[in-house]
Amino acid sequence: MHSTLQSLRSFFLWLAGQPGFRSKISYSDADYFNLTDKEVRIAAVEREQLVPTIEQINHVLATMPAGTDIERRNRALIAFALMTGARDGAIASLRLKHVNLERGLLIQDPREVRTKASKSMTTFFFPVGGEALAIVTEWIGHLRATLLRGDDDPLFPATEVGIGPDRRFGPVGLSRKGWSNATPIRKIFAAAFSGAQLPYFNPHSFRKTLAQLGEAMCKSPEEFKAWSQNLGHEQVLTTLTSYGSLSQAKQGEVMKRLEIASGNDDDPRALAARLASLLSSA
Repeated sequence: MHSTLQSLRSFFLWLAGQPGFRSKISYSDADYFNLTDKEVRIAAVEREQLVPTIEQINHVLATMPAGTDIERRNRALIAFALMTGARDGAIASLRLKHVNLERGLLIQDPREVRTKASKSMTTFFFPVGGEALAIVTEWIGHLRATLLRGDDDPLFPATEVGIGPDRRFGPVGLSRKGWSNATPIRKIFAAAFSGAQLPYFNPHSFRKTLAQLGEAMCKSPEEFKAWSQNLGHEQVLTTLTSYGSLSQAKQGEVMKRLEIASGNDDDPRALAARLASLLSSA
């Protein structure tokens, strides 16, 4: 209701300025398309969004099969999304030359990669632990050494469809072309989490996982600035406000920790200085 009324209000504000309607409709008429203040507050309440934990994602990777080229690609895709936090649209358009395993980084060139707002980004692999790096390294080695793919070939090739042994159309291997959009990636995520008997988490949720990991690991404003920049954020506050929301359980854990530490004689001026330093780095 709130969304519909906002659209109607915008339409009538526009209509009131059009020839033939100015004498019939005033700008103030648009104010009738409003809910009460109480209803607006209810409509604007944000529901807590579930974010996968590192342990859950590693469990998914451990349960995914890797017997065929398609299965290897799918497993490497999940691992790569965890290591880099790259958006699904960018992942779909990546080529082998955009990944430098020796330096541990991903180069997202907007001339070739579908990045958000056509931004150029350099992302160093996040320290997520587990088998993610080994899985991605093995996949890239398989692409180059076994499938003989080169720098300009897609990092995650699309599925080749052909006539199988049962004389029916179906997946028969990997194409030399990439995906035109991110829909297949979301389907792979859905199947992977379902196979691990976990609720579905979309690719973008991994970015929130990494933001929360950064909050736990970073010990200085400089470290968190680097972590935020690694996610492609120009401002630290973007990471904190859009990706860094704590779950209710984590919120309670932090508050309990603060309660226990409340007897410490930390200098409030030092705390203020640390906060000011973090905000200035934004």
